[in-house]
Amino acid sequence: MKSTPLEPSISTLLLAAARQDLAAAKLLSNAAEIGDALVGFHLQQATEKSLKAVLSARGIEFRRTHDLLWLVDLLAEKGLPAPPHAEWLDELNPYAVEARYGTIEPDGLSRVIALQSVTEVVQWAAQQTLRP
Repeated sequence: MKSTPLEPSISTLLLAAARQDLAAAKLLSNAAEIGDALVGFHLQQATEKSLKAVLSARGIEFRRTHDLLWLVDLLAEKGLPAPPHAEWLDELNPYAVEARYGTIEPDGLSRVIALQSVTEVVQWAAQQTLRP
């Protein structure tokens, strides 16, 4: 009988997608003609997917949301450690929808700080998804 490879878990897929969003943000952040809304969107998405990867890896259900603060609170509620920069992550919330669709103009994104912070969140998520 031929064995079939195991399908990747949802947490694995989410973490891979988070890494892709982070890579996109890094590339776009170096282009002066690309606005903060697009860079911020990919950083917000990388963070959101990282948090959801951790929740998924632990079997915790979550609602469809872009609200990073709600996801951080859910982690705490379930007794899981907070990601790095948890107190700052909600600064990325406006980039999920409002800034992307032009309904608000965010107050300038510090791309260097945001990229470093989100890189640490993605790395944290990778470590958390390996833990039982």
